[in-house]
Amino acid sequence: MLTRLDTRSKLLLTLAGLFITALLVGDIIGGKLFNAGATTLSVGIIPFPITFLLTDLLNEFYGKRTARVVTWVGFGMAVFAFTLITLAVLLPFAEVTRGPEWTGITQGAFDAVFAGSQRILVASMVAYLLAQFTDIWVFTRLKTATEGRLLWLRATGSTLVSQLLDTAVIQTLAWQGTLDPGTLLTLIASSYAVKVLVAVGLTPLIYLGHAVVERVLRIPPARLDAAGEVIES
Repeated sequence: MLTRLDTRSKLLLTLAGLFITALLVGDIIGGKLFNAGATTLSVGIIPFPITFLLTDLLNEFYGKRTARVVTWVGFGMAVFAFTLITLAVLLPFAEVTRGPEWTGITQGAFDAVFAGSQRILVASMVAYLLAQFTDIWVFTRLKTATEGRLLWLRATGSTLVSQLLDTAVIQTLAWQGTLDPGTLLTLIASSYAVKVLVAVGLTPLIYLGHAVVERVLRIPPARLDAAGEVIES
């Protein structure tokens, strides 16, 4: 017999699903660089604002333990995706694809995208764990210290700290030996600067998401004790 999910459980599944999707898409597309004016960025920067918002909502309404579980599930899915991509790269292309009349995907094109994304995935997984647990810790500490006030402070503050770590680690691991040190430092600095601007710009959306969950879905924020643990109602 199927168990009917309540609104709180449905929201958790939705937030977790969106978070994992944004994480994996960012990992897979992250190998492409583009110019934004004079700045060089990875297209992986497109889904990152979504992960910021979702992490904050998970932490705010379900507490750090649930946020950590979703973090580990996301890591597991990244490992799963890495395994599948590795197997796909290792399987040899059919002979028919090597002929001059073949107009489909060639081995060179496939490997350029997916073999390259393996390095991005590994770098992302390492940076992801470090940044996510840092974000959860800082968010919880700020929420406890302010007694649940100043949503903007814990949301923006945790993002700025965690994303400095994330940006430095992932860009270094992903591009070390590929880009010269000057270009690498520029990429790290420019990526982080954009993330700072986006984190500040996301503040209204964080308040909007908070209001929708609390007032429309009628799910109250998690109440924390002095140690940052959720107080069960």
